[in-house]
Amino acid sequence: MDTGVFSADDFRKNDPWRIFRIMAEFVEGFEAMAHIGNGVSVFGSARTPEEDRYYVMARTLGRLLAEEKFTVITGGGPGIMEAANRGAQEAGGVSVGLNIDLPFEQDANPYIGKLLSFRYFFCRKVMFSKYSRAIIAFPGGFGTMDELFEHLTLVQTMKIPPMPIILVGRDFWKDLLAWFDKTLFREGKYIGESDLELVRLVDTPEEAMSTLREWLTLTEPAAKKKSVRMHVPKK
Repeated sequence: MDTGVFSADDFRKNDPWRIFRIMAEFVEGFEAMAHIGNGVSVFGSARTPEEDRYYVMARTLGRLLAEEKFTVITGGGPGIMEAANRGAQEAGGVSVGLNIDLPFEQDANPYIGKLLSFRYFFCRKVMFSKYSRAIIAFPGGFGTMDELFEHLTLVQTMKIPPMPIILVGRDFWKDLLAWFDKTLFREGKYIGESDLELVRLVDTPEEAMSTLREWLTLTEPAAKKKSVRMHVPKK
């Protein structure tokens, strides 16, 4: 008897038909997002409460982005995602939510101007990658890390154009970046020294905006030359 969210099925019979649902998600996503320009994706925990300082910062960031005519794109859920959508809506900006169907904690927030819902994470992540000029990540859990590392990998391997990847919250992110430097680079040699420059750490929404402006001035020429190194301002 099926007692959970997963059902036992004969994948040999069902998977060929499942591809049509996957295709439909891509087609619907591309059609809905085709007119979205100047997008910035904001990632972060769905569990961040309204009174948390990071919620307040994400709301401020959403407002600042909207005031400078950026389209705010989030995962469409509560927490940090809600805060960024909320700030953008309050500033009269364009706010997009790419929601994911989950059995828990992922109801769409009420501050979304354009809402899309996805069954498959990989379809949803393509929309973030394709329609974003930059990524700004607040503290979060596995979902936030998944989105962050996906974009780091795509930029590092030049599968997508160079883009700013900005982490908000020095206290939260500093140990991860120290691990990048010590374990991945110096000890393991699993990444190159220039890979450490693919992210920038900031502490405030205003600092995030300043970094975004600076970084974007170098994105276009770097993309044209297919360089992942040129687009990062020197620290």
